[in-house]
Amino acid sequence: MSNVKRQFDHIFKVISNESFLNKESLGGEIPFFIAPYPAKEEIKVREEIRMLKNKLSGKGIAVLEINLYDLVCEILDEEYDGGIKELIELERDLDAEQFLNALQSVLNIEEVLLPKIKELIDQSEVKIYFLTGIGLVFPIVRSHNILNNLQTIAKDAPTLTFFPGEYNGHSLNLFDLFKDDNYYRAFNIDKIEV
Repeated sequence: MSNVKRQFDHIFKVISNESFLNKESLGGEIPFFIAPYPAKEEIKVREEIRMLKNKLSGKGIAVLEINLYDLVCEILDEEYDGGIKELIELERDLDAEQFLNALQSVLNIEEVLLPKIKELIDQSEVKIYFLTGIGLVFPIVRSHNILNNLQTIAKDAPTLTFFPGEYNGHSLNLFDLFKDDNYYRAFNIDKIEV
């Protein structure tokens, strides 16, 4: 059995447990959990997430997957009438830093991205949120910024963030290369006992 398969078997045992879904044993902490994985396993992890959602659904546990990549693409499509073609032209006219700043301005976390995520959460009646697509939106959207801001709106159900890199309980290291920033408010799901 692969490490990814073992990890997802463990995740299923943890998150299908009623005490987890009821946010018990958190000691007043926010119900945020991170599932770190090697970035090279991205394709396997996507498939495991799909299968995990199906298994949970079979147990009557509804999941809201918030895929940051899909959400960013949706917002950019709404903002730029010409869609990707307009973005490609914009990229040609700007240097890399200017282009990144332009995208980050359109995708402002507090004014644009979080309200979209809040809308998705408010429209759902689920027992757990999955946050995916983190590696696909880097460096436009930084994981610690999302997590720090998400804690104000994602408190009704546990949030499980699938993170392509390392999380040691103190810092996020995207792709095992980039130290995204210190983040102490989440539990590493791999360390949760069942």
